Amino acid sequence: MPQLDTSTWFITIISMLLTLFILFQLKVSKYLYPTNPELKSLKMLKHNNPWETKWTKTYLPLSLPQQ
Repeated sequence: MPQLDTSTWFITIISMLLTLFILFQLKVSKYLYPTNPELKSLKMLKHNNPWETKWTKTYLPLSLPQQ
């Protein structure tokens, strides 16, 4: 029964890891990251809704005059 030759495994694994590291670095270096991220304004902008411009009154059943 032939023996498995493991003498080249070390150099194969090391070269594979080095290649993966280089490829990963090249992929990551292509991204553009913002240099100075700014916070968004926490102040909410006021939006005028159509029903806010009209005078409206809600009549609840209990607030109606009793008959």
